[in-house]
Amino acid sequence: MNYLWAGMILIGIIFGAFNGRMEVITNAALDSSKEAVTLCITMIGIMSFWCGIMEIAAQAGIIGSAAKKMRPVIRFLFPDLPKEHKAQEHITTNFIANILGLGWAATPAGLKAMKELETLEEERRAGKAPGPVRRKGVASNEMCTFLIINVSSLQLIPVNMIAYRAKYGSADPTAIVGPAILATAVSTAVAVIFCKVIHIREHDG
Repeated sequence: MNYLWAGMILIGIIFGAFNGRMEVITNAALDSSKEAVTLCITMIGIMSFWCGIMEIAAQAGIIGSAAKKMRPVIRFLFPDLPKEHKAQEHITTNFIANILGLGWAATPAGLKAMKELETLEEERRAGKAPGPVRRKGVASNEMCTFLIINVSSLQLIPVNMIAYRAKYGSADPTAIVGPAILATAVSTAVAVIFCKVIHIREHDG
């Protein structure tokens, strides 16, 4: 991606230079830089607000309660994950944040979940935990499943996209809700089916 973006920028500069439009490129760079800073400030406020809401929910026990209610879903998606494992709460928090369209709020929980899953793999290699063992440096089934579901995540309220649309003057910022639910529902369904097929193949093999 770095090479791709660098190449596009370089091609644009060269094209502008050959067509005598360097002044336009310079002005565009300055305007874009200003807009980027303004957008970052706006989104930081939104991110801080929703991250705070998620932390309050965690401290109030709402996330813990949701984690218990989502156990059947977690067990279905992660059949080899030991019961009551620490990763479950972080996975649940990540899923809830993603469903609400709070990708930034989901990131800290996602990192914690991956850390706990890595610890689980170390315990498996040491013979202290049940489940299939992978050699060091190879992602476990739980890690791959979590990453795939995380990327394809169902979103009921795409808060970030609504904020972007409102920022740039959309007449109806929430018009994206319906299409977002449909698109992410399909992507999540495909992700779940893929993960279950791979899991069945591995265990049958």
